[in-house]
Amino acid sequence: MSFDKVLVLIFGFLSIIFTYWFFFMKKINTVLAEGIVNILVDGGYKPEKISIPFGKTTKLIFERKDKSTCLEEVVLTDFKVRKFLPLNEKTEIEINPTKKGEFDFSCGMGMFHGKLIVK
Repeated sequence: MSFDKVLVLIFGFLSIIFTYWFFFMKKINTVLAEGIVNILVDGGYKPEKISIPFGKTTKLIFERKDKSTCLEEVVLTDFKVRKFLPLNEKTEIEINPTKKGEFDFSCGMGMFHGKLIVK
């Protein structure tokens, strides 16, 4: 096998490993919220995964820094909430989960996602 074929084979193998690591090995830390959680909206939601207590009212405070029109709205389908997020302002949403589980929230277009975990 010639040197250039070996080089292409090694580069291809390393590309496959990098792709697997980038897309499938990404660990998202879960933030434990007790009563209030601040969520920064900037190229997505930070934190992206939030654990909240079952049966207790929790305030989600969204602060949008991203000018993208996609992120100007947050949707919590399971809690029947759809709220406009003004740029550079804090917007409070109170939820009181009545069942345990994992509940998604997203932007108005469904391109950026987050998750609420009720325990």
